[in-house]
Amino acid sequence: MNFHAIQNKVTLLVIVFSITCFSQIKKSYTEPYRPQFHFSPPAKWMNDPNGLVYYNGNYHLFYQYYPDGIVWGPMHWGHAVSTDLLHWNNLPIALYPDKLGWIFSGSIIIDKNNTAGFGENAMIALFTYHNDEISKSGKKNTESQGIAYSLDEGKTWTKYKENPVLNNSGEQDFRDPKVFWNELLKKWTMVMAAGDKIKIWSSANLKQWQFESDFKPTNDIKDLGVWECPDLFPIKASSGETKWVMIVNHGDKAPNGGSGTRYFIGDFDGKTFTNTQNSIWMDGGTDFYAATSYANVSDNKRIILGWMSNWQYATKVPTEVWRNAMTLPRELLLDKDKNGYFLYQKMITSYDSLLKPLFQQEKVVLPFEKTNIDLSQTEVSFGVEKPTDIIVSFSNSKGEVFSITIFNNQLITDRRSSGNVAFSDIFALKAQVMPLKDKITSLHLIIDKSSVEILLNNGKYSMTNLMFPTEDYTNLNIITKDNTPITNLKLNTIARVWDIQN
Repeated sequence: MNFHAIQNKVTLLVIVFSITCFSQIKKSYTEPYRPQFHFSPPAKWMNDPNGLVYYNGNYHLFYQYYPDGIVWGPMHWGHAVSTDLLHWNNLPIALYPDKLGWIFSGSIIIDKNNTAGFGENAMIALFTYHNDEISKSGKKNTESQGIAYSLDEGKTWTKYKENPVLNNSGEQDFRDPKVFWNELLKKWTMVMAAGDKIKIWSSANLKQWQFESDFKPTNDIKDLGVWECPDLFPIKASSGETKWVMIVNHGDKAPNGGSGTRYFIGDFDGKTFTNTQNSIWMDGGTDFYAATSYANVSDNKRIILGWMSNWQYATKVPTEVWRNAMTLPRELLLDKDKNGYFLYQKMITSYDSLLKPLFQQEKVVLPFEKTNIDLSQTEVSFGVEKPTDIIVSFSNSKGEVFSITIFNNQLITDRRSSGNVAFSDIFALKAQVMPLKDKITSLHLIIDKSSVEILLNNGKYSMTNLMFPTEDYTNLNIITKDNTPITNLKLNTIARVWDIQN
């Protein structure tokens, strides 16, 4: 074969290879049930968000990741970055398991003053080592805390040679460090979960840690299982005073079954957190878990992100290339009413840039029905002229229905006939019910292929649920008791955020 023949053959192979690769890339992020404007990994298993930090114009998202399967396995830290918390660029795996164990959840800080000695503005990850061999032996010293640092804004990482920096103190579950700079002590403070309580530690250099206190409120809700993924931060209320928020996640036995997130409002003296009112569930749905907040955000904004799934069925949901997604990022605002302090959750400002008007009507006489529209990437919002019972439902030509009901001071979602529910005996066992302490004045619903995020009364109440219709929902129905009108009904389509390069 002469030179030109070889050259032509190579060229042909390159063309075929390029077409094949482009075809595979083009298919990426278009699989059935793949969210189009929520974060999900390119492939394989993902759970808890980790190391949420803003630095030098980029929001970093690290996450629990298993690159060799679509079920939970030896944990790594996946990594993605964004300038707006919506459009993400996927980066190489940040942290891999080593001889000390798998890399469980944790947090990241920016060491502006070089307290750890790794360099000014080093990005430092604090994470849990989980030693599976010790775990299988039945011993309790399964988990310890390690650190790693990056001097190139998270592109490459070096683990501290003296890891672990905090050995297990005797608890079976001893994990998920969230670290922040404590102005009261002029030290770092770490909150971490240990069984059914939160431990608080302090350190001057992130390497040696001093125990400060335990947080386990008296008269707390009983039997919530293991506590996980804590967070502690100050937030200024609309009235001007500053309160502290302690977030605690529970892998099982939340009110609607399985995984859930709650928060405490209280005071922090630098060493001890004291709750001043009972805990509140942050989201009343079944698919909001491991919520944690971004560090180092300007203007003291507090933005959270959660894992949009539930340990009762996360390994079984009907996806094959990738598994699980994150919620949309939400900004937290603190307010107070007759029942005490509470957190509002609202969509971040950049979210509005994804919206394109589809339908709007100032006053709507009910019942309202709109058919033959693509609801797979849609926002529905409206106000209520006077408090009343409401039913909103999404359906398709196969008779699959997901319904949202406001009735008798409760928010009720029903996915029992929503589509594919056969993958789990638990997924659609019953409707989800969330008690409400106020009359409902506004509803905001965000649908993205296989999820719906519900915000009521400008974000005072939140409920997040997965659903898996076998074809996209195309019909919207809204009814109220006695046909009470609704106001300012808006339907917006929501743009996808993934380019084919992702």
